Amino acid sequence: MVPDVSTGSSTLGLINYLFGKGRRDEHTDPHIVAAWDMAGTPDPGRDPTATYTQLARRLDHHVDLRTRELGGKQPPQHVWHCPVRTAPGDRYLTNPEWAEVARRVVAATGIAPEGDEGACRWIAVRHAEDHIHIMATTVRADGRRPRTNRDGWRAQRECRKIEVEFGLRRLKSGDLTAPRTPTGAERAKAERQGRDETAREWLREQAYAVAAAVRSIDEYFTVLRSLGIQVRPRIGPETGEVTGYSLAAPGDTAQGEPVWYGGSKLAPDLSYNRLCERLLTQDLADRPQADPAEPWHRAETALRNAQSIFDSGDDAVAQGYLDAFGDALHNLALATNGGHGTELQAAAKAFNRARRSAIRADHQAATALREAAKELAYATHDPGGLAIALIFAALHVARAAAKWHEQRGHEQQAAAAEEAFRHLQAGYQQAAQPVLADLARRAPRATTASRFEQDLRAVLPDHVDRVLADPAWPALTTTLARAETAGHNPRRLLCEVGARRELDSAERPAEVLNWRITAQPNRRAQAARRQSTISGTTSMSAAPRPPATPVNMTPEERGRHR
Repeated sequence: MVPDVSTGSSTLGLINYLFGKGRRDEHTDPHIVAAWDMAGTPDPGRDPTATYTQLARRLDHHVDLRTRELGGKQPPQHVWHCPVRTAPGDRYLTNPEWAEVARRVVAATGIAPEGDEGACRWIAVRHAEDHIHIMATTVRADGRRPRTNRDGWRAQRECRKIEVEFGLRRLKSGDLTAPRTPTGAERAKAERQGRDETAREWLREQAYAVAAAVRSIDEYFTVLRSLGIQVRPRIGPETGEVTGYSLAAPGDTAQGEPVWYGGSKLAPDLSYNRLCERLLTQDLADRPQADPAEPWHRAETALRNAQSIFDSGDDAVAQGYLDAFGDALHNLALATNGGHGTELQAAAKAFNRARRSAIRADHQAATALREAAKELAYATHDPGGLAIALIFAALHVARAAAKWHEQRGHEQQAAAAEEAFRHLQAGYQQAAQPVLADLARRAPRATTASRFEQDLRAVLPDHVDRVLADPAWPALTTTLARAETAGHNPRRLLCEVGARRELDSAERPAEVLNWRITAQPNRRAQAARRQSTISGTTSMSAAPRPPATPVNMTPEERGRHR
């Protein structure tokens, strides 16, 4: 059951909508199911003599009194509106049941507390099977305004209780950090234009993707404008400095004027102040990149380190990492090639909900992950298996984030993190299966594989049977052979990557070890670059170019390519 609280200033305008045919003739049998005074409330849906104006005057009675006291100044935003909708698949409630829902919601939100004879006037209108609209004028009989702080959260909490008592589908509770949902008018407009998403939703996703890649608020505005989005900064009258901003989607107009959405109205963490808190100022594009694979290595290391943060007990630090991880997902989808990119984009979009909570983030603590994420946005090198290793690391962070949210009762965020995990899992399977199959086909000779098995038994005796039984073991032997060619000691490497995190919970331990090893840098290539740097410009031009991949081919593979 979903309540959606908003405010407005036109009582008669809202009544016209509630009792009218709807924007697409979807309203059927509009009528009042509950009110502050059912006996004395005109119902245009049931009484032919009742008019919209009569109902508006009855609702506005206390507002008119208050207006006269204020010398003709009507209280601003005095119309309170809360549609309440059952979830898809729920049974249809009866009129008496909807009446109880309405009475409980207005009591819980402070509009009309139970037993308060001087409460605000309100009505509940039903014009469809699956929802009602609660409407109130927020001036009490004594002229005071009701205490409706956190009314949306209180309405949600009451609806969770109603779901249990009425046997309805139980939805996830929120914490007031969810973005605003598109209005019915916005959805209808998108449908008329043949769009799958509203302008509000499109702008939100564009803003998140741009914020993930840029390093300053000025660059944020510049990139948004390059996408055809109109940007309107808000300037403080006293300081002359930017204090906020609004965005308008290309072609989204009303009466010939752009439809503007404030950053905080798109999502709480897209407000100007929140963006300034976490955007980096250093110019990462100027950092020398001798090896095109370096951004990928740094990103994989940062993601791998992030997994332990959610067990640290420092919620502010963990929240900072959640936000930085959201940026990493957007840039991973941007930098990765292949058909699995669609799943990565879906994961980034889903995690936008998981990156927000009521816990204030320590963004400075997550600087390493955020820097690595932004470097990834400018990566031009296709790292092959290294990109899959990065997706594999992101999988574990998403699962850890879901567990962290679940432990703290963040139901919506936990569900969003799980959704992101499922998309990452699907993307990983699409990308990894052909690569693992190719690695298995290139497996080294039996004597080499036997040597690696002995190394495995020496350093990971508790896991050796499960690793050898894993279908990915032949692929792992190829990766070990390549790592050996790249300058690594296989036994020492297995010991190192096996000790990073426990393997007991891994369903495919050989696969886990494979991607951990794949993410190791090429030591021979690193040494060649260091030597080239020492030798000077002339030597560098004459030296052979080091491979861009994290590890070289094995000698056997090189022989096959000659």
